[in-house]
Amino acid sequence: MNEQTYTEAMTFVAMVFEALAAAVLLIGLIFFAVSSLRQWIRTRSGQSAYRLMRQGFGGVLLLSLEILVAGDLIRTVAVAPTLDNVIVLGIIVLIRTFLSFSLEIEIDGVPPWRKALVSGASVATTAQRKANNEPTAT
Repeated sequence: MNEQTYTEAMTFVAMVFEALAAAVLLIGLIFFAVSSLRQWIRTRSGQSAYRLMRQGFGGVLLLSLEILVAGDLIRTVAVAPTLDNVIVLGIIVLIRTFLSFSLEIEIDGVPPWRKALVSGASVATTAQRKANNEPTAT
């Protein structure tokens, strides 16, 4: 495999990660909008439906950010590993890390280092289980 083919392949892989992150956001938004509507219809509790939407979609946002960081890593390391690109990647990762921490604090009400380590997917799953009154794993 020559260098140009490799670069094109890795650029395509990075674009797939970006498309996957966008799909996760869209599907998560639709899923939790429908789930929140069902929760509101079932309980007539706007607070419960709002909490489900906020926590569930917040978890989806975290998951999407994790996927985007993976795509950026592939693009930077495999496609164009220049010092400028690595610095830009570092800044992007710092910004997304700050966003992830902010979202986790907003969703859970406590800083991430004060609770068990969780991922965006587990936050979304926990929110859905709470809404359906299913037992959650601790």
